[in-house]
Amino acid sequence: MTSSDPRRGVRSRAALALTAALAVGLLAGCSVFNSIFGAEKPKPKELEPIVAPITVRPAWNQRIGAVQFPLTVAVNGNVLTLASSDGSVTAVEADSGRAVWRADVGAKISAGVGSDGTLAAVVTRDGELVVLEGGRVKWKKVVGVRVATAPLVAGGRVFVLGVDRTIHAFDASDGIKLWQVQRPGDALTLSQTGVIVPFKNTLVVGQGPRMAGFDPVSSSLRWEAPLGSPRGANEVERLADLIGPVVRSGDLICARSFQAAVGCVDAQLGNVAWTKNVGGTDAISGDAELLFGADASDRINAWRTATGDVAWTSESLMFRGLGAPAAVGQSVVFGDSSGTLHWFSRAKGESQARVPTDGSAIATPLVSIGGLLVVVTRDGGVFAFRPA
Repeated sequence: MTSSDPRRGVRSRAALALTAALAVGLLAGCSVFNSIFGAEKPKPKELEPIVAPITVRPAWNQRIGAVQFPLTVAVNGNVLTLASSDGSVTAVEADSGRAVWRADVGAKISAGVGSDGTLAAVVTRDGELVVLEGGRVKWKKVVGVRVATAPLVAGGRVFVLGVDRTIHAFDASDGIKLWQVQRPGDALTLSQTGVIVPFKNTLVVGQGPRMAGFDPVSSSLRWEAPLGSPRGANEVERLADLIGPVVRSGDLICARSFQAAVGCVDAQLGNVAWTKNVGGTDAISGDAELLFGADASDRINAWRTATGDVAWTSESLMFRGLGAPAAVGQSVVFGDSSGTLHWFSRAKGESQARVPTDGSAIATPLVSIGGLLVVVTRDGGVFAFRPA
């Protein structure tokens, strides 16, 4: 483990990160792939009749600005903190949708939001970390690298994971930089939400296909566990960075390794509990019983959290551009590229409901809170639904 100048290699790594971001689109079969290689995008599967219908009622909706970055919605008690690309940050009550506070950081945002319930943190496109308290800017610090993952605010510190896999730690009260770690890694990195979460007194961070545990005070490495095994004929095909958000169940921290695997790490012991080779480019979701996710063709899988055994699969939404799901009550919900929410029985995978939003793609992993499902679209619509 070595420390390094935060500006060293920024330009080259940022360029590589953009290449990786393009690779995500290629692998997903987007129009860029079609125009370059002349391939036809697979036709979405026709929607099937609802098998086990339930009633889903709208609870409230809000509007924020357009979201053109990998937004993570911060959840603290009954408060959700969101941000839009133009620099606005908003905290709302989850049960009512009422705005608690609004702020403007004065620059376009590339990553956020991280919050401990008191402080909220985002990173601008210029690589500046901005920390807010009660809707007012508390301090700003230049990180010096491109960031796509929401900062982690925990234990009186703010941790930032760069696209180049550097980890930066700041004092939450005044922004003084405490340490920085640069670990050796592949030249090509992924410009997508990564993994940086707290586990007891350990900072857990995704480092390529590996999950690593660090001492948050000294930055020393405590353990490392490989979740995915990169494979392929070139650097793009071998990209296997861990994708956030993660699912935590007891000592298990579960995540997807980009286009390679889904699995869980025992963060107390620092070793792999289980891993399954399965493609896919978006985060998984779930709880202590089941994990849910879609592969690169939008085949939906449900795995048993403790063992990784497959509980059920569904091919009903193939090639519909599914994102990261959320488990809500007795359902699991996936959003597609048209902004439609598809509800399934979590136990059997039976289709239950389809609910439209505003016609634009879902911009964030879906959020489950207090029996509500909250979703943010690319056009800035924030919608909350409650199943009956």
